[in-house]
Amino acid sequence: MPERGPSIPHQSSDTTTNTPTATATATATVTSTATATTSATATAATPTSVPSLPAARRVGLLVTLILGSLTATPPLAMDMYLPALPEVTRSLGAPAATVQLTLTACLAGMALGQIVVGPMSDKWGRRRPLLAGLAVYVVATALCAVAPNVELLVAFRLVQGLAGAAGIVISRAVVRDLYDGVAMARFFSTLMLISGVAPVVAPLVGGQILRVTDWRGVFVVLVVVGVALGVVVWARLPETLPVEDRHAGGVVDTLRAMRGLLADRAFTGYMLAGGFAFASLFAYVAASPFVMQEIYGASAQTFSLLFGLNSIGLLVVGQINGKILVGRVRLDRVLGFGLVVVIAAATVLLLMSLGVFGEVGLGPVAAALFVLMSAMGVSLPNTQALALMRVKKSAGSASALLGTSSFLIGAVVTPLVGIAGEDTAVPMAVVQLVAAVVALGFLVTLCRSSAGQGVGKGADS
Repeated sequence: MPERGPSIPHQSSDTTTNTPTATATATATVTSTATATTSATATAATPTSVPSLPAARRVGLLVTLILGSLTATPPLAMDMYLPALPEVTRSLGAPAATVQLTLTACLAGMALGQIVVGPMSDKWGRRRPLLAGLAVYVVATALCAVAPNVELLVAFRLVQGLAGAAGIVISRAVVRDLYDGVAMARFFSTLMLISGVAPVVAPLVGGQILRVTDWRGVFVVLVVVGVALGVVVWARLPETLPVEDRHAGGVVDTLRAMRGLLADRAFTGYMLAGGFAFASLFAYVAASPFVMQEIYGASAQTFSLLFGLNSIGLLVVGQINGKILVGRVRLDRVLGFGLVVVIAAATVLLLMSLGVFGEVGLGPVAAALFVLMSAMGVSLPNTQALALMRVKKSAGSASALLGTSSFLIGAVVTPLVGIAGEDTAVPMAVVQLVAAVVALGFLVTLCRSSAGQGVGKGADS
């Protein structure tokens, strides 16, 4: 397939340390929160590939929106479906724990898909694997809409996750192609702003869809979204990995590159810290529909509103991280603080679930979940940025390891939140607390020697 679109100038923290680069500036203009920026020097593969400043900003804005949409695809596929989980249980005549396996299968697919697609994008470029993944994603989602039983739904969700992984892993690799250091950390926070719209909107849309149709209609909408995103990527996303920077090696070279990444103590620490932080978040995603609706009596629409509110908290804190904290406070310290807040919120949730505070209603539980989710706004983007700062090349493989570890850990913990049935929130709170404590432990023990601001000091430098 021919590579389309203009080249994108690489942005480095060596040339801009206090403000977002042109791409982030354009995005900030869209969100009406931009501040004054200084000039940034951009370099490209060849002199003729450097667009003018206005062209660079237009391209940067479009690429930012596309990358944000790609990273939003997994939460869209997950969160739009969440209000329908109780209905799926009744419709297919399956127990809640079995229906929750549809989430586990999708997560496992996303984990395994990233470990395959990431190295493929290092070898063949970013566009071709991405387009192939989006095509399969659309087909798998359509099959989910017509699944006659829960076993086939689990299988189709697995394929949906495998294909959807392309958008997750390649979007991170593209960011690493374009950015270094502090600028990269800022851009991840910008992506969180865009992709974070999905968790806000998706449950609301899902709840409204359920007012006019059944759970199968949710997957029909996801098919339409997937087709639209595929068309935009095909037409407008440029190739960000030059031919001369691609890896010609095969499986052995890929495994060697991954072994080198895992040999870097700090990279592995950030990877595991991010994976277990994600597990704490996904315990909430998997259990909250049953906790809020079945235990505390919230309607599907009320649950959607609360889920959206929690996502807004995550977005706001993420923007505080990117606009205020990055460049002023060491990222590892911000990350550690975020994990401590998650631990505190999960502890309060556990105590409430055990009845230590007596009978509590939906309000206190929702408040604790809001604090926990908001703290993810400084935990998740900073683990990714800190890990990728240690990588100069093999960004696809590094991104694959980060994504695979997160989704595999999430897939493992998902069944645990339903292990005691639908009538208690204790398993959710226990999983969240243990996962956050383990994440903080990896951060302290493996990443202590890393200042968290270096670039390219890790496995493949």
